[in-house]
Amino acid sequence: MMEQALLLAESALADADVPVGALVVDADGRVIGRGRNTRERDGDPTGHAEVVAIREAAAARGEWRLEGCTLVVTLEPCTMCAGAIVAARMERLVFGAFDDKAGAVGSLWDVVRDRRLNHRPEVVSGVLADRSSALLREFFAGHRQA
Repeated sequence: MMEQALLLAESALADADVPVGALVVDADGRVIGRGRNTRERDGDPTGHAEVVAIREAAAARGEWRLEGCTLVVTLEPCTMCAGAIVAARMERLVFGAFDDKAGAVGSLWDVVRDRRLNHRPEVVSGVLADRSSALLREFFAGHRQA
C-alpha cells in the first residue's frame, strides 16, 4: 500500500505541491480513499493528502466513522491531520518518513497517542521512509534553487 501512496505523492509534483500521498484501506483490504497534497492546486490550506483521503473514504462509506480502517501516508501527519485521524476513529496509521518540522505522531507532538483523547489508533512508522524522504528532499532542493 505504501507503494501506491508514493505514486500519489509523485502525482502532486504536477501541481508543484509537496509530494505527500495517502490511502485509506478498509478492514477487507480495499482502498476506499486516495489523496495527495492539493493545497497549491486548490488554494486550500486543508488540502493535505490525509484529509483528502479521509474525506473520500467517508464519502465511500457514507459516514464519518472510519472504524476498522487504516490510513497509509508517506509522511508523518501534522497536527491537523493527526486530529482528523483521531476524529475519524481510524484503527491504524502507517506512515513513511518522520517530519521533524511539523510531525504530530512522535516528532514534535504525539497527538494520536495522547491518553487524554477518546481514541488512539495503532501506529506503524518508517515504512519505505527512505523513498519518501528522498522524494521530499528532491522537491525542496528544487524549490530552494528557484
